[in-house]
Amino acid sequence: MVDCNKVGKLIFALRKEKGMTQRQLAERMNISDKTISKWERGLGCPDVSLLHDLSVALNVNIEKILLGDLEPNNIDGGNMKRLKFYMCPNCGNVITATSDAEVCCCGRKMAPLVPKPAEGEHCFSMEYIENDLYITFPHEMKKDHYISFIAYVTYDKVLFVKLYPEQGSELRIPRLSKGKLYFGCSKHGLWVNEV
Repeated sequence: MVDCNKVGKLIFALRKEKGMTQRQLAERMNISDKTISKWERGLGCPDVSLLHDLSVALNVNIEKILLGDLEPNNIDGGNMKRLKFYMCPNCGNVITATSDAEVCCCGRKMAPLVPKPAEGEHCFSMEYIENDLYITFPHEMKKDHYISFIAYVTYDKVLFVKLYPEQGSELRIPRLSKGKLYFGCSKHGLWVNEV
């Protein structure tokens, strides 16, 4: 059940945050400013047909509008130990976040990948050559099954390398301090190895 009071308070707060008057928001949405006033006073909720335009105007997720609450994340200083990877199963897009996030791609919500300890074909060989880390892996690199990315994560840095099908199964990257090496498989998710 949608709580129109909560929705109205959120619309009011977001409109003020954007520095817009009720009339300016109404004009962006091609509706009357009386409608905006009605929503903000909790006397009604936006019609489903208007939610997309309201979402765009206020730059907020439709679901959050309907909940009437943005629930901000706790400030954690962008802790790299909590780095999350999201990989779209349709297009292969990879997104990272240092805290909880709502991530969508190709019209679908994505859950963060859960890293598994490296094993089998998802186990990499690493050696240091000069100031670089030379990585080789036995994983196939075919269009339907390949390593999509490798990320070298230390306490304060991320070195991200996007890989593509039919690319070689070796890689040379700059050596960083102690950290973790994450690699995303297009079929089997996220794997991790200590460096």
